[in-house]
Amino acid sequence: MKRLTLVFFAGLFAAAFAAAQTDLQPVALVKLTKTEPISVKQLKTEVQRFEAQSGRTLTVDERRQVLDVMINERLALQAAERDKLYVSDAELNQQLQASRTQMAQAIGHQPTDAEFEGAIKAQTGMDLAAFKDQLRRQLTVQKYLLSKKKAEFDTIKQPSDQDIQQFYDLNKAKLVRPDTVRFSMVFIPFGKTDADKAKAKETANKLINDIGTSSTKFDEAVIRAQAAGSLYQGGDGGYLPKTAEAQKVVGSDFMNVAFSLKQGEVSRLIENQKGYQIIKITETYNQKNLDLDDIYQLGTRTTVRQYIGELLLQQKQQQVLDTATKELVTELRAGNTFQVFDKNLAW
Repeated sequence: MKRLTLVFFAGLFAAAFAAAQTDLQPVALVKLTKTEPISVKQLKTEVQRFEAQSGRTLTVDERRQVLDVMINERLALQAAERDKLYVSDAELNQQLQASRTQMAQAIGHQPTDAEFEGAIKAQTGMDLAAFKDQLRRQLTVQKYLLSKKKAEFDTIKQPSDQDIQQFYDLNKAKLVRPDTVRFSMVFIPFGKTDADKAKAKETANKLINDIGTSSTKFDEAVIRAQAAGSLYQGGDGGYLPKTAEAQKVVGSDFMNVAFSLKQGEVSRLIENQKGYQIIKITETYNQKNLDLDDIYQLGTRTTVRQYIGELLLQQKQQQVLDTATKELVTELRAGNTFQVFDKNLAW
């Protein structure tokens, strides 16, 4: 029996060792300026990420498509390194901030670090460090593409007033600002322990009894929240649109309370998974069909006209980008710049 057990575990070890060895084998070699392998394990990681997002297993042909994207990226990165094109930390942080701004526009307030990292994880399956690494690679490839295909991008012209008007006329039924409120908030976090939560409840009850329905006392509580050692937080909560997407973020109870209040009114105590909240409505906006010169996104200065102009410009840029990308990939793949080991695509 002991011998059979040893044989069994030896077999398991051998199988695990063989799998590990297979993962280390190259599925492709990229060799534009240097020989750089793409391992089976690296391809598996990318494939598994796509499978997690799509909810199904990729076929061998689809794995090959994923590998082709990886090869193209490595070729472009080697070419960028050869031409001394790099992405600085400042450029990377600027792109991350742009992503935060887009998220803020979608949910109606500036996302916390936890909310931002959670959104990245949900959308990409990556933690923040891995996302930053991928983003730097993407920006480097973009910089290289723009440097090599500058002439094509220089042909792009700003959309005309007629283009903007035509787009507006065809899409004005969709250009609707939903009912929206802006609110100020006092937030009392639960903390980590039962004792912390009991203390938070005590603080919340004291605050709500203190404030009552007084707008002035609420404002005073917000000011006190800025003091060092305060047991709660306070400030502007931003704009909250009455949409399903925003409700997923703030919760149905918060949404119902916020839109039951008039401007200047103070809410009852609201509880969510992270703590207690008291809000005051500072601005209210009814649903509105937007005209060309209306503000497109509350909290910004961008008009509908400017938004459409930017959207049309982006569409033109995307068309040129698609063509330029195909041309560049063809150029980088010309000659003996990569090698694929098809037998390692099957696992």
